[in-house]
Amino acid sequence: MIFQALFDCMDFTSWLLLGFTVLLLTDLIRNWKPHSFPPGPWAVPFLGNIFKGVDFKTMERLAQEYGPVFSLRRGGERTVFISGYKMVKEALVNQLDSFVDRPIVPLFHVIFKGIGIALSNGYLWKKQRKFASTHLRYFGEGHRSLEKYIEVENNFLCEAFKEEQGKPFNPHYTVTNAVSNIIASVVFGHRFEYSDQSFRKVLELDNDAIVLAGAFQTQLYDAFPGLFKYLPGPHQTVFANYTEILAFLKKEVKKHQEEWNPDDPRDFIDVYLAEMEKKKEDPEAGFNIETLLVCTLDLIEAGTESSANTLRWALVYMMHYPEIQEKVQVEIDRVIGQSRQPTMADRPDLPYTDAVIHETQRMGNIVPLGFPKMASKDTTLAGYFIPKGTAVITILSSVLFDKNEWETPDIFNPQHFLDSEGQFRRRDAFLPFSAGKRVCIGEHLARMELFLMFTCLLQHFTFSPVPGEMPSIEGVMGFTHSPEEFRMLAVPR
Repeated sequence: MIFQALFDCMDFTSWLLLGFTVLLLTDLIRNWKPHSFPPGPWAVPFLGNIFKGVDFKTMERLAQEYGPVFSLRRGGERTVFISGYKMVKEALVNQLDSFVDRPIVPLFHVIFKGIGIALSNGYLWKKQRKFASTHLRYFGEGHRSLEKYIEVENNFLCEAFKEEQGKPFNPHYTVTNAVSNIIASVVFGHRFEYSDQSFRKVLELDNDAIVLAGAFQTQLYDAFPGLFKYLPGPHQTVFANYTEILAFLKKEVKKHQEEWNPDDPRDFIDVYLAEMEKKKEDPEAGFNIETLLVCTLDLIEAGTESSANTLRWALVYMMHYPEIQEKVQVEIDRVIGQSRQPTMADRPDLPYTDAVIHETQRMGNIVPLGFPKMASKDTTLAGYFIPKGTAVITILSSVLFDKNEWETPDIFNPQHFLDSEGQFRRRDAFLPFSAGKRVCIGEHLARMELFLMFTCLLQHFTFSPVPGEMPSIEGVMGFTHSPEEFRMLAVPR
């Protein structure tokens, strides 16, 4: 009777208020923080902390306020952020098996589908990563080494710069194409001319997708994928770009299938096709055409973006610090001269050059928030409880700029990587490739590319800004941190 009386006296507004109250209570109960969960700012009901910036500078300010382990809620999902060298090392190295898995990132899951190398988990991830790592090592030790690929590409890159005749030009896609050609040679068995418009289009689509992936509007898709799936926005551009890139990769794979000779494997795709035959009785390992496409995308993207970005940052810093550029050139002239290309064997004799490259990686801060990970089991970190399945982000920028680890963290200073005698020294807090079991699979290749390509460029050219156009060192924040577009002068030495 009481409920009937209440029902009879409630008007439309009352029902709306009741409905809202029920939804609010449901949201509060569903998103109640677990006991001893990392602290964080108050979350707006239904929305969470979506109005907090998604850039690394915002994350570092939050770390100062809430401590090195804190949390944010976006929509109905909580993410734990880990800041500073000490705590990042604890998570990724000391607790090696605690944060091995990848969470589902809705924006990328549409394309990568939880398969391939970067975003897969469990048995499939182990098999795919091991296979890719083995293949990269094979090409490092095989009849045509990775170093040889880089040496060949250096010739094309220097020639392209010479053709600019010391006049102003934008090096963005020349550098990106050159770097991408190294991994393309490994994956496809051939390089692409800088004038190849189809491959240039792939590089442009990928660049745009990476920049857009870091935008606030795109991040809304990750918070509310069910809603934004049907709405226009930059996430739709990301999907369209990756779809076009995959179409390009499908053509390459199809061509390999038509020409495939199991007795004469030429590249990654060929050996993957052979592995598909071997693993027919093990479908859980995921060796099929769909996974091959995603693995190829993983390798091309990982083998291009970070190294190309770092080389462009290197050009920017050399223009900002001509005295450092001159010291690098003096060292190169003394050790190598002009008669031959640099080799990896030269690196121990070029400590200053090596230090400048490492400092560029540190200051360039290419992947400031790393790539999302997930607690593989119930875990305790810094006294906080992190339940299995919780998304975790290690703030790599906080490691590269940790005031407890670097003498002048906010200044470009190659001395960070030199000892008192001027010899190169490794630094524990140098983690641009992340650490632990999910460390970047292409780290070895990237280190070779950066050393050989940077040294070769400084051997042959002096770089200076176009008068009145000094490039910015602020950077553009997408999924990666890249230099703003710039023009420069490359004067042959």
